[in-house]
Parts: sequence; C-alpha cells; structure tokens
Amino acid sequence: MRLAFMGTPDFAVAALDALHAAGHEIVCVYTQPPRPANRGKSLTPTPVHSRAEQLGIEVRHPLKLRGQQAELAAFRALDLDVAVVAAYGLILPQEVLDAPKYGCLNIHASLLPRWRGAAPIHRAIEAGDAETGITIMQMDAGLDTGAMLLKRATPIGAKETTGQLHDRLAAMGAEMIVEALDKLPALTPEPQPEEGVTYASKIDKAEAKLDFTQPAAVLERKVRALNPFPGAYAELNGERIKVLAAEVVPAKAGAEPGTVIDERITIATADGALRPLVLQRAGKQALEAEALLRGFSIPSGARFG
Repeated sequence: MRLAFMGTPDFAVAALDALHAAGHEIVCVYTQPPRPANRGKSLTPTPVHSRAEQLGIEVRHPLKLRGQQAELAAFRALDLDVAVVAAYGLILPQEVLDAPKYGCLNIHASLLPRWRGAAPIHRAIEAGDAETGITIMQMDAGLDTGAMLLKRATPIGAKETTGQLHDRLAAMGAEMIVEALDKLPALTPEPQPEEGVTYASKIDKAEAKLDFTQPAAVLERKVRALNPFPGAYAELNGERIKVLAAEVVPAKAGAEPGTVIDERITIATADGALRPLVLQRAGKQALEAEALLRGFSIPSGARFG
C-alpha cells in the first residue's frame, strides 16, 4: 500500500521497520520537530526521524497540522491509501483523517477502551492490571475513541517494568499493523464499548516521589511503572535517591511509615513494607542495595521523606 507513517518515539520505530520490511510504499514520514536534548542542548531528531532518514524516506516535522493549509494540501497531495499513526504527539485534524483512501490507523498500546490517552503502559502497571495489549484503531476526531480493527492481549509480568512492557508491545504493534494492512479493507470496524473507559494521563515528574503512607503493594507497582522514566524516588536527609526495583515484605507492627526497619533498607509503609532492591543516588550509577550499602550508610531507624 501507499502510505504515510506518523510517529515520534522509540515505540513507533518497530512499526516503521515492519512496514518497510513488508514492502509497503512509505512515501513520507511525519514526526515531531528536532528539539534540544542532552547536555549540549543541541537540536536532536526524534527516533522515528533518524530511522526514516536511514531508510531513505522523506521526513516532515511540522509544529502543527490544524489550520496549516499548506501542510494539509501537501498531505492530500500524497494520494495515500492509508496513514499509520503510532505515538505521533499531534492531534490530527479532520482533513488529515479523511485524506487517505482507508483513513488513518492508530497503533494504541492498550486494550481499548481501557487506558485511552498519553501513558497507557505506565498506567496499566501502576493500576495492577493483569493484562494489557495492542489495539489497531480506525482514528476519528476523539481521543482514542475510534472503532477497533484488531485487538490482542498479553499478560503483564509480576515484576515487569514499563521499559520491558514497552518493548514487548512495540514489537506486537509492529506485527499487528502489518497484519491489519494485509487484511484491509476486509476488516470490520468494531465500535468501542461505552463501559470500561479509563484515561491514562500523561506522566508528571511530580508524581514520582514515593509516599510511604500508601500501601507497599501500591508503591512497588509505582516503582515498576516509572522505570525507566522518570524513575520513582524517595528523599533521605535531603538527598533524592531513585528506587528502580523493589519488593513487598512484611513490616514490624507499629513502625512509622517511611522508617527504615532493618539493615536491608526495608521501609515501613501504611500496609506492609517496601524493600528497595536497586537504587541510584544523584549523579551515580544504579546499584543493588547490598552494593550501595558498602559505601553509603542507611541505618535502621533512618527516615525517608
């Protein structure tokens, strides 16, 4: 098929590669503009931009599409069979949705209608969902409200992080979008059910601080949900220490939430205790708890804020 690909982060690269390998004619890639990154704050292209250039595909990166008549005319002139969208980051105006012969198909990393929105992988882990998956959706003007074309579930591992699940879902989405295009136009769109709708709000760095007045099981899920970004953390004597992996263990009765209750940095919570397994001090490498304690004292009775 003759298509445009619209995506920005690493999640979308697998789908771009799969469509290219399947022999589809990708006439243009749309992505977010290069932005300052790294210590030098030099303008850095998105992962999709870099990969498209490696594949020899034209790249466009408009700041916005809505109301941009020249951009909309250029998109219509591509004469597309379909546009494939994966974590693009721009709202598509109706003129874009209507331009391709078969419309715009979105690779969404959840089992819609659960977790519409910006951070479905993080929120599924944080909520303790037993499974998640990929939905290939026919896009409409709403926020992830379009009819479903393909849907496939996968269990969430008991210790799985957002980074690990992200990579699995990216591969799954890549496989499924190729399957969807192979079956177009025979696929029958299925409207999303009205019940079970949840929204995955964008991750805010302010929510990364661990609150030990919450149950240990909730905190352990948050640690996994925010790994690798932005990383859950706790504060000890004014120092911010990231917690990259942890486990739930029994707590001593009456221990004040936030208090270290043994020599293994086990921290009391509202219900049970959280034992950090991998930690990272500011500006230093991540270490297993045992290795961290060889050069950094966190005695029993210390208090995390």
